[in-house]
Amino acid sequence: MPLSDRLGDDLPRGPVGLELDDIQATLLRYRPEPYYGTHIMLNVSDPRGGRELLRRLAPHVGSAADWWQGDDTWTAVALSYAGLVAIGAPEPSLASFPDAFREGMAARADQLRDHGANDPRHWDTPFGSGLIHLWVSIFSDSEERWRAAMETAWQQYQDLSGVSVLETHAFGAQPGDLNPLGYKDGIGQPAVEGSGVAPLPGQGRPVKAGEFVLGYPGEAGVPLPMPRPDVLGRNGTFAGVRKYQSRVGTFNRFLQANARSEEERELLAAKLIGRWRSGAPLTLAPEKDDPGLGADPLRNDDFTYADDQRGLHVPLGSHMRRMNPRDTRMAQLTDVNLHRVVRRSTGYGAPYDPHALSEADDEVPHGIYFVFLSAKAMATMEFLQQEWINSGNFMELGTERDPNVGLQEDDASFTVPKEPVRRRVHGIETFNVLRGGEYLFLPGLSALRWLAGQGDEGV
Repeated sequence: MPLSDRLGDDLPRGPVGLELDDIQATLLRYRPEPYYGTHIMLNVSDPRGGRELLRRLAPHVGSAADWWQGDDTWTAVALSYAGLVAIGAPEPSLASFPDAFREGMAARADQLRDHGANDPRHWDTPFGSGLIHLWVSIFSDSEERWRAAMETAWQQYQDLSGVSVLETHAFGAQPGDLNPLGYKDGIGQPAVEGSGVAPLPGQGRPVKAGEFVLGYPGEAGVPLPMPRPDVLGRNGTFAGVRKYQSRVGTFNRFLQANARSEEERELLAAKLIGRWRSGAPLTLAPEKDDPGLGADPLRNDDFTYADDQRGLHVPLGSHMRRMNPRDTRMAQLTDVNLHRVVRRSTGYGAPYDPHALSEADDEVPHGIYFVFLSAKAMATMEFLQQEWINSGNFMELGTERDPNVGLQEDDASFTVPKEPVRRRVHGIETFNVLRGGEYLFLPGLSALRWLAGQGDEGV
């Protein structure tokens, strides 16, 4: 349901300073609850066919106008750099995109620390091949509306030459909307200045819009560089997709090996993430889960770390605290608002099975499409991967890595601060293995129409 329905009269309205009717809905609309949807990956072999598909899709791509009370079914369209080349985008425009975007995620493996099990050589087809040109995502809060939106999308594709579907991947529809390791996710989005909604409790001050939408001032007071011409860059953003396979058997074996009872296992699982399975934060529910708190968007993110600087409630190395340290005193000072991303992650495959313990369970196809959006998505993700996910120095944790998406080394450990002596849990393994990824450009609606209208004179 829309945010206005979830919060009713408690929805904090703010001024609108963005051209919401030109921004794609998925940048600001929260993922529906429950959620259903599909990711569609397409290849373009004929520029005219690719542009025609954009022309047909454009009227069906939702805008962010009144996003807080808008329809909870929408379609989003993005292009890779190879896709922009494939549809015949003008050469000066292609040259105006950042180097990391033009190179693509697979080529940035060193910067992303995607080595070992996460190396692009091990990715699922078609990731890393350069064949993914267009990415279409459909989100909905009901199966009926999802299927109707899918039918509309397929109608635009029918009888179109030069465009082929590489893969479709349905997502969502999990009991309780839990991810494949059993956690409620998607909590803790940044507040965007000028979006029309004031910060929800716990979001802190709104982040300057230019950190997420091209064409507006960012935290430094000036707009970030954007693709040219202005009609192409303005109101667009960059997106990244990272497909993870969840190793549920490995995760469950780790919990069993390091906790003696169900209660202890759940507490350890909460310490790894910073929240209980329900989404209730350890800062507000340190001793036991509180599902009512986890389900309440006005309370489940309303906290700081001011009274937990040592991590006695939320470990310094937990996933949640790494990805948004808030007011944590860090060994390496940084402005947290410079490294925020909007997350539209989606789970796929079978629901979490607490009884899955075998190596075969690790290969069951279920996991997460980690979808993130930012006006500097490439630089932000590479920073997060280098500094906050696959290192512990910024929290004085040495070689420790993120327990959720970090690529663990042999005999890796995770520190749980306690009184009088901290506990160091050994043998933590990689619980989510990378199986693919891509950097994408999410154009504004005017830009989408502009790209669709580039004829032979623009090639």
